[in-house]
Amino acid sequence: MTQSNGENPQRTRSGLRQIRDGIQSRSLRAKKRVENITKHDVKGFFRRNAFVIFTVAAVIIGIILGFALRPYNMSYREMKFFSFPGELLMRMLQMLVLPLLVSSLITGMAALDSRASGKMGMRAVVYYTTTTIIAVFIGIVMVLIIHPGKGSKDEFTKQQKIEQVSPADAFLDLIRNMFPPNLVEACTKQLTVNDTLFTLNGSQEITREEVIPVPGSVNGVNALGLVVFSMCFGLIIGSMREQGQPLKDFFDCLNEAIMRLVAIIMWYAPIGILFLIAGKIVEMDDITSMGGQLGMYTVTVICGLLVHAIFVLPTLYFVVTRKNPFVFIGGLLQALITALGTSSSSATLPITFKCLEENNKVDKRVTRFVLPVGATINMDGTALYEALAAIFIAQVNDYDLNFGQILTISITATAASIGAAGIPQAGLVTMVIVLTSVGLPTDDITLIIAVDWFLDRLRTTTNVLGDSIGAGIVEHLSRHELQSKDPEVGNSVVEETDKKPYQLICQENEYENEKPADSKTKM
Repeated sequence: MTQSNGENPQRTRSGLRQIRDGIQSRSLRAKKRVENITKHDVKGFFRRNAFVIFTVAAVIIGIILGFALRPYNMSYREMKFFSFPGELLMRMLQMLVLPLLVSSLITGMAALDSRASGKMGMRAVVYYTTTTIIAVFIGIVMVLIIHPGKGSKDEFTKQQKIEQVSPADAFLDLIRNMFPPNLVEACTKQLTVNDTLFTLNGSQEITREEVIPVPGSVNGVNALGLVVFSMCFGLIIGSMREQGQPLKDFFDCLNEAIMRLVAIIMWYAPIGILFLIAGKIVEMDDITSMGGQLGMYTVTVICGLLVHAIFVLPTLYFVVTRKNPFVFIGGLLQALITALGTSSSSATLPITFKCLEENNKVDKRVTRFVLPVGATINMDGTALYEALAAIFIAQVNDYDLNFGQILTISITATAASIGAAGIPQAGLVTMVIVLTSVGLPTDDITLIIAVDWFLDRLRTTTNVLGDSIGAGIVEHLSRHELQSKDPEVGNSVVEETDKKPYQLICQENEYENEKPADSKTKM
């Protein structure tokens, strides 16, 4: 016993010595690395991360410039002139969305067989549904805990008239837009139905008034219809094999050309983001006049979005892939900042493609399939925001919601977020459906318009992050199906110039087939 007791302190001392030596050796190695850093290493770091550094700097300068110009009380015309470089960036990105969405989906679906694409699609849908339900749950919990709507409604001075939309018509519009009758028109317009009051003359004695849905359209790309068409078209091309190869090559080439255009526009993006953010800060109303309820509402939405973006999504990524989620998110910084500046997940789509494929090395077949669909139907931030805002409006009106009504809000917010277009402030339009489902006044949407421009940017950033992490998760779960196909198709690093043209492959195959016949003839 004495011997064993005598050995314990010695072992403890040796263990402490090993720990101390290990710490010293690591600190020496770190010191040597710092000392060995050369100008060439610093230049290399800045060259590799130039896009992200410029974009982050643009956001900081834009915020400072915006607040510096607010005291000058610029006129509407002057503000439009000032915001013009930002408007140009939005136009450039929106210009690329349509060809990129169509070409990426068609080539992505054509590169996979129906079985692989079916499995990948099922995983993507499960991910979209899971994250959207979690986002709605977080929004409801946050608004019930913080209770931002406590107080009177008197502090809200702005009251505007909101156009009434029937929930049934809104859901029918979603299905109508999935099957556009005119593909050319779908590139510029979405179908919509407005409820209009008509006086119907049944007979000379009876005259009645009835609200009748009137078909119409609104400006904007019908992304949902184009997604459905492109997916079906891509699957057909993939099943045609050799016959469909020329079409597949065409869309593949179109996709590559668009991505090269994106690479050029990315250099202009920091300038555009700078003026977009500065212009919005110059335009916004006086923050000091914001009431306590609206301020608490803003804090509640921000807290909910942060919980979802910083804890839920990275945890999901780590649990599924067992990889560091923040390294993955680090490769998406420019896409996230672009989403913050543009407040449009569709306009950010070209940058998201570039970040995922080049920085995070995600398989092209996954990004081409998951990102366009995600930008259209996966709106985590919008779903969280709509559920939270609906309960906030109920609190402002001193309206107690029972469990059934809260459940109705959660289901409706989940469904409505699917139909929300990837355009600025689309959540305000779909919120009418959520409010109508539990009998809340739709005119009260105007209570939150004052801060919606800012919250819209944050929820768009959350939407883009959710789509991107979804691409990483789906790629990990689909790795076996992707490996069974030609891996060169999904290699995002290989240059197009290194790939053999389709015609050359055909000629080589013909030559190989003719070779044995020639040798038999000679014999």
